[in-house]
Amino acid sequence: MRTIADGHTFLEGPRWRDGHLVMSDFFTGRVLSLDPATGEVETVVQLDGDWPSGLGWLPDGRLLVVSMQRRQLLRQEADGTLAVHADLSSLASFHCNDMVVDAVGRAYVGNFGFGLHGPDPTPAPGELIRVDPDGTATVVDDDMRVPNVSVITPDGSTLIVGQSMASDLVAFTIGDDGSLGDKRVWADLGELVPDGICLDAEGAVWFADPRAGGVHRVAEGGELLQTVDTERPAFACMLGGADRRTLFVLTAATSHPDSAPEARSARVLSTEVEVPGAGLP
Repeated sequence: MRTIADGHTFLEGPRWRDGHLVMSDFFTGRVLSLDPATGEVETVVQLDGDWPSGLGWLPDGRLLVVSMQRRQLLRQEADGTLAVHADLSSLASFHCNDMVVDAVGRAYVGNFGFGLHGPDPTPAPGELIRVDPDGTATVVDDDMRVPNVSVITPDGSTLIVGQSMASDLVAFTIGDDGSLGDKRVWADLGELVPDGICLDAEGAVWFADPRAGGVHRVAEGGELLQTVDTERPAFACMLGGADRRTLFVLTAATSHPDSAPEARSARVLSTEVEVPGAGLP
């Protein structure tokens, strides 16, 4: 692993787009674009008074950004201004977090379900919400255990979601209308905790583990194929680069909102892997 960026507050939601790694830095309210070749970072979006998380793009290239505490999905227009794409405050039981956007512009948005760092951190179910391209929002599953980053298989038929509080990956069959069915456990991860995930061309999933640290590659059914140590807790990963064989990993010493802004321990690491990325994001 090599370090290609450092000194950020808390990085999440990495996406590979046009030769850059695009990601959210929670506690500065910024969406960043990193050039891995030079290490240069550009601010793409600045949120006013909220934390950005999940990222994706509509088919016409407009960026979608999850506004966590306000529980909104924002849309960046061509002139750079932000509009509310969907208000999820009446559907999400707690802060929204990550999402994946499919090929036609449907976004699947997760939420914590409970206050992870609050006075009562008792786990509670959260919702998985589908937002259609016109901004219509629908709860598609109301019994998720902290649904974190999701991936969609290359044929568009399957959504795989990491459940951090259940230590597993679950899969859904995606209907033609974006509906979800046939919920099943894709991989039981035992003591490992999945946070951000990405999919490769052999159908395996890489997932970051914020508790034990490291990133792990797992096959459907739960066979652990590979582990890469990151020294610090790992919160998200993404396969990118020119051939999608560069594994980018976001790490930090802490994600706590009381300490992460001052610690600025968030890093972007990278390493090369044999199997390229596939599917969405």
